[in-house]
Amino acid sequence: MNEITMKLQADPLILQALQEDITSEDITTNAVMPEAKKGQVQLICKQDGIVAGLDVFARVFELLDNTVQTERYCEDGDAITSGQLMAAVTGDIRVLLSGERVALNYLQRMSGIATYTNSIAGLLKGTKTKLLDTRKTTPNMRVFEKYAVKVGGGYNHRYNLSDGVLLKDNHIGAAGGVKEAIRMAKQYAPFVRKIEIEVENLEMVREAVDAGADIIMLDNMSPEEMKEAVKWIDGRAETECSGNVTRENVERLVNIGVDYISSGALTHSAPILDISLKNLHPVD
Repeated sequence: MNEITMKLQADPLILQALQEDITSEDITTNAVMPEAKKGQVQLICKQDGIVAGLDVFARVFELLDNTVQTERYCEDGDAITSGQLMAAVTGDIRVLLSGERVALNYLQRMSGIATYTNSIAGLLKGTKTKLLDTRKTTPNMRVFEKYAVKVGGGYNHRYNLSDGVLLKDNHIGAAGGVKEAIRMAKQYAPFVRKIEIEVENLEMVREAVDAGADIIMLDNMSPEEMKEAVKWIDGRAETECSGNVTRENVERLVNIGVDYISSGALTHSAPILDISLKNLHPVD
């Protein structure tokens, strides 16, 4: 995560997370460590996976005390194994104790998403199909979760509602039909924006192509219907399929020939990766 994104997007969110965890003081730490004392703690992986979020992990401690130093022994995107020493954090022991949970929450969550994404992306290797995330993200975690998807080998769909046009079933209903929704979107949206529309059957596919959609999302259709739709679209629009896509069922979609497969599970269902801070000790 680059420095500009960190300062503009991540820092305010990290501070909110710290404020949630420390409303007035860290009572436990202040009880056992009344004065500043330099110490070091080790970051240890307890489960095989893909690491993501080391910048965010380190930033938690830096926002509490900018003299804290994190020495890394791996980088985002690396495959890590159980028992591996990932980093060492050195600074005021009070800061290490108070920032521990928030720092780990970010790192475990982001690494879990990267690991889960990587496991699905691997099933698509050798095909033209790219794996996309969705907006089904944890509130106030989107910048972190979408970054983790990229680290894991996936791609980002639109970031938010201002980022692109995606006409879903309720938009189509509000507009009065597929063709009318696309016409209105083309009239309103800047010409640099692509128009994507979600369809549920072959009749809607034909309407979307005739109306000039740029991307057609095949939502909750059977693999057989999707294959027929891709054949009928014949390159006149980019194609995407979606609908409860998980690691367990993605293989049924591999040979359909769509350009993209989107999966909300990448961010809403990925389990965390087990990582711990251990062996805290004073240093000179």
